[in-house]
Amino acid sequence: LSLSQKLIMAGKGKGKGKGKKGTKQMVEGEATTRHRRRKETFASYIYKILKQVHRDVGISTAGMDIMNSFVMDIFTRIALQASDLARQNDKATITSREIQTAVCLILPGELAQHAVTQGTKAINKYAE
Repeated sequence: LSLSQKLIMAGKGKGKGKGKKGTKQMVEGEATTRHRRRKETFASYIYKILKQVHRDVGISTAGMDIMNSFVMDIFTRIALQASDLARQNDKATITSREIQTAVCLILPGELAQHAVTQGTKAINKYAE
C-alpha cells in the first residue's frame, strides 16, 4: 500500500475517517484483502479460435497481448466508423448495415469481402 492509502485507511488522510470506495477499513486482528479490478480482454475467444484452426499450437502471454491489442484496435475503428455512419444518416442505432459498411471502408479489398461474408453467416446463424 502507498503512504496515502495507509493514511486514508487509518483515518488521517483526505478521507476524514472514511475509506475509499472499494477498500476495507483496517481493523486490528483482521487481514485485509484487496480485489484487483477485472481486466476485460478477448483472450479466451482468441484462444478458442486458435484451437479451432491449429489444435497443437499454443500462444505466449506476449503474443496474446499483441493479439488482444489488435482485436481492440480493429473493434474500436469499426465502432467509430459505424457510429459516424449512423450519425450522418440521423439514426440513433448502429445496425448490421452500418457495421458492414464500416468494415468495407476500413479493411482492404479481399479481406473486407471475406469479413462481410463471415459476418453475414454469423448474423444468419444468430437469427435462426
